[in-house]
Amino acid sequence: MGISGKLKQIASQLKAEFEFYQRLHQHPQTPMLAKALLWLAIAYLLMPFDLIPDFLPVIGQLDDLIIIPLLLYCALKLTPLDVIAACKGEKSDGNLAYGFKF
Repeated sequence: MGISGKLKQIASQLKAEFEFYQRLHQHPQTPMLAKALLWLAIAYLLMPFDLIPDFLPVIGQLDDLIIIPLLLYCALKLTPLDVIAACKGEKSDGNLAYGFKF
């Protein structure tokens, strides 16, 4: 598999993750705090400034790689496993999505 194939695979995985988090946010049984953490992750990603400026060596660039996954992790830990399973299993055609099994 060449570079373009790997890039397509990464892009499809990212799309699947975004769709999962969208379904998780829209699910009625997702706790409000988990929904708020998902919103914070999106807001931090789109925010034009960083909490730690990028001109600081190393840590300035790593803040995005630490804060956003931490917010997503906390949101998933607050969400019941059956809600996560339902959101991972939902797909437009009703089949089990992405091969996840719980």
